[in-house]
Parts: sequence; structure tokens; C-alpha cells
Amino acid sequence: MSLKRTRTHNIKGGNAAPSPEPTPSREMKPLMRIRDEALETSPTPSPASKKMKLLASYSTTSPFPEFEHPTPTEAREVHDLLAKSLNMQPPTKGARRFEKNSATSCGNVQNVVDSLIGTILSQNTSSRNSSKAKALLDRKFGKHNFEAIANAPLEDIVDALRCGGLANKKGATIQKLLRSIKERHGDYSLQYLASTDSDGSGAKLTDDEIMQELISYDGVGPKTASCVLLFCLQRDSFAVDTHVYRLSKLLGWVPGKADRVRAQAHLDKRIPDELKYGLHVMLIQHGRLCKGCKKDGAKEECVLKDYIRKST
Repeated sequence: MSLKRTRTHNIKGGNAAPSPEPTPSREMKPLMRIRDEALETSPTPSPASKKMKLLASYSTTSPFPEFEHPTPTEAREVHDLLAKSLNMQPPTKGARRFEKNSATSCGNVQNVVDSLIGTILSQNTSSRNSSKAKALLDRKFGKHNFEAIANAPLEDIVDALRCGGLANKKGATIQKLLRSIKERHGDYSLQYLASTDSDGSGAKLTDDEIMQELISYDGVGPKTASCVLLFCLQRDSFAVDTHVYRLSKLLGWVPGKADRVRAQAHLDKRIPDELKYGLHVMLIQHGRLCKGCKKDGAKEECVLKDYIRKST
């Protein structure tokens, strides 16, 4: 190992027809205007304005600029170690396939709004439960029939989502999200976020511009937005869920005082772009499978804990 560390690691650690997709070239409300409206001073700042201010604070630098971990070498070592321990080829964006169910893998579908809904449903529950809830929602209202979901009685949405947990909260969030998208853009689509220049030379919008749009909606935080960037739009973004947050603290990649939002902002700046997708996927898989790095697994083996011991 090439690492030299001085820090201490805490190892405790319906069948309605779907609405047609609009063309991605249509003009949308300027993103800077969305941001400026959200950032306007108010005696009682909205959740959206608070998120926008936080994002603006860390758009160009880490919230912990003097914290030098992970280094590119550390990130690569853990990436390769996890690939070996999980006995898999390191996952890459280009080699993956989109899912049919957007809740199966944190929004891994092509439709941006569907990706948002699937990621919201995947919060605070198992992949099995969220996938079942999304399948029931599609069966009840029709896949991509966002207008039907937006205009349905809330209790009908909640009933379809009940098996996924937090059905009342998630149902209300999804319905409010869809209505906000319609009010802002004139239809139930955000496909313009995936648009590219007419000559195919690259994306029209930067990652920061897309992030600004996504988190401007109530109920969409940086982690959810990052998942849409990473899985749906195939951008280089490092989403921090419960497993990634826990293991990043275990590895000493973020300061002990870092919350999940600031941990994500820090890691997104520190981890090389080419490793973000693979590290995210493998850290989640390791976090789900490994008993040794959990609070009650002190006597179990863990490749990450072994890595830490050998590199300190």
C-alpha cells in the first residue's frame, strides 16, 4: 500500500395510455432564473431555497477543503479491492443496461421523471419493496402516465405504494413533484436535462445546472439528484446513500463531523470521475453483504477493515 495516514478510524462504525415524450430541444425556463428565485431572501426560507444555497456554497470546492482524503490512489485501491472481493468486473457506465423498473436500482432508466420517482421510492426501504411499489404504481396508472398520477386522489397513490413503506409521505412528494414540473415547464417531462448539442458534440447542460434544477423541487435532495445524474443521465456524480456514508466514514474519507450532504459534496470533488460509478455501486453491494463492517460485526472479517489496518 502506498498510503500514509495519521487519522484514527472508527470501525464500529391503471392502463391509461402514457403521455408522449416532448422533444428535448424545447425551450425551458432558464436554470439561472430558477436558482435566483429559490435563493431570494425570505423571512422563512423554503426547503428548496436552503438546498440551493447549500449547493451554491459547495459548487466549486469541498466543504472540507483542507481534508485531503480520499486521494486518487486511495480511491483506486478501494475500487480495485472491492472488485476483487466481490469477484466481479468493475462496473462501468458504458457496460450497464437500463432497468425496466426505476426503483430497482436508484433510477436506472432513461426517462428523467421516472428516474426521480423510482429514486424517491427507493428511499428508506429495501430494493425488493421499492420495486414492488413502483410496479404496482405503473399497473394502476400506466407506465409514464404522470398526468394520471398528478391528478389522482392522493389516497389512490398511497394505496399503490403501501408495500414500499412511508407511502403517505412518498405519495404526496411524487404528486407535488409532478404538479410542480407541469406548472414550471408546461408538461410532465424533464427530458431536456438529457439533451445534447445538435451536432452531437456534448451535453447542453452542465452537471451543476442539472443539479440546480432537480433539487429546486421539494422532496428532491442532493442524493436523489445525484442518483439521477449518475444512473439516468450517465454523468460523473457520486451519490452518498446510507451504505456509502457509513463506509466512507469507516475509511476515513470524510471528517467525523460531516453529515451526508456535506460528505457527498466533499467526495464528489475528491473521487476521480472515472471511478465514481464503480465505487458507488460496489460500496453499496459491500455494505449490504458484509457483516464485518457493521456495528455488531466486530468478530467478522471485512476487507475494508483489513485494508485500513494494513495501510495505517
